[in-house]
Amino acid sequence: MLIGAGAMAAGGAGLAAWGFGIEPHWRLVVQRHRLTPAGWPAGLLLRIVALADLHAGAPLMDEARIERIVAAANALAPDIAVVLGDLGPSSRFVARVLPHADVARRLGALRARLGVFAVNGNHDWWEDGEAMMRGRGAVPAVTRALEAAGIPVLRNTVLRAGPVILGGLESSWALGVGRGAADLPRLLGQVTGDAPLILLTHEPDIFAAGIPRAALTLAGHTHGGQVRILGWSPRVPSRHGNRYAWGHVREGGRDLVVSGGLGISTLPVRFGVPPEITLVELGA
Repeated sequence: MLIGAGAMAAGGAGLAAWGFGIEPHWRLVVQRHRLTPAGWPAGLLLRIVALADLHAGAPLMDEARIERIVAAANALAPDIAVVLGDLGPSSRFVARVLPHADVARRLGALRARLGVFAVNGNHDWWEDGEAMMRGRGAVPAVTRALEAAGIPVLRNTVLRAGPVILGGLESSWALGVGRGAADLPRLLGQVTGDAPLILLTHEPDIFAAGIPRAALTLAGHTHGGQVRILGWSPRVPSRHGNRYAWGHVREGGRDLVVSGGLGISTLPVRFGVPPEITLVELGA
């Protein structure tokens, strides 16, 4: 019995060391998704790299680590690169906050044939008291920093990127859980022509609304739950729980890819869902 208890204690210590010490700090994977959305144009091949939930702040996500992530993303030779929100820290375990301008300047080194684009996340609002006070029409400081670094931030707006249209929603949690700045009707009203629409959003829950015009929805926010055991996460910041926690989801012939993200929120732990650069290969 004592041997069994000792083995269990050692095993638990090992798992804790991995979840708190190894996986969030040292691992970085490329999570690949190959899919062909319904109605996707024949012969159109597109590589999209998504970076989500950086939550920059030392020691976990310092300047050097951001530079390594950007270099790894560029090595994938994407056609389009997207930043899916939450650049600032959201944990009391951050010892040093990185200025938005420094983070944005490093992300400005991202390279993609058809451009680099971004959307805001909830923490990009929550960590900006002035924007929160001014409400839906405000421009968070993160937005200004990214645009100064040459990365357009889509705020319920669309832009053409070669053969596709990119539409970016504002955070649906911008002013608090369930109190957002997203305006889907406004975004869809700007979509013209028949080019495929790729919808960029921080929180994945909008996918449940069913948006036939969107060939693909890309989201972050959940971190894959940060802890994932046998394909299940005990806590997911979504009203749909594990339904949109992580990875490729196909419902009603529509496609969603939720990035597991790069940083951490609240506790400095990741287990079973390592920090990831998300690569989506369309038409492959």
